[in-house]
Amino acid sequence: MERRLFLKSAIAGSAVATAVGAGLLTPSTVFAASAKFKGLSNTAVSNVASAGKGSFKFKAPEIAENGAKVPMEVNASKISDVTNISFLVKENSTPLVASFNLFGAVGFISTRVKMGKTSAVDALVTAGGSTTKVTKEVKVTIGGCGG
Repeated sequence: MERRLFLKSAIAGSAVATAVGAGLLTPSTVFAASAKFKGLSNTAVSNVASAGKGSFKFKAPEIAENGAKVPMEVNASKISDVTNISFLVKENSTPLVASFNLFGAVGFISTRVKMGKTSAVDALVTAGGSTTKVTKEVKVTIGGCGG
């Protein structure tokens, strides 16, 4: 190991240790585990029940080989005044997995979400004060072997 690399690592390590000791770096709760996020998730779930049938494009794989990063895409660019795009995975402990508030932007979102197991996925688009949805079934396999 080079002496310069060792010295840089030692200085960085001591700086982090000092910050932790001083209480500057403390672990905090993840937003998804907070009561505020659970409330947002419950509101989104209730919106699904009253949502109409969507006319936007929703892409999700039929089979996801890795539930930790399932690609999702909503293209609502032909709809005007899109204010929110959300994704709900019904079988997750907290169904709301992503929510994007848009202001003056084109209604297009591409992201990756985490899925615990096979589930129906709802894509919600709020435009002009009304919410519409498109639902797809996504099968999560273990190791990509179809099981």
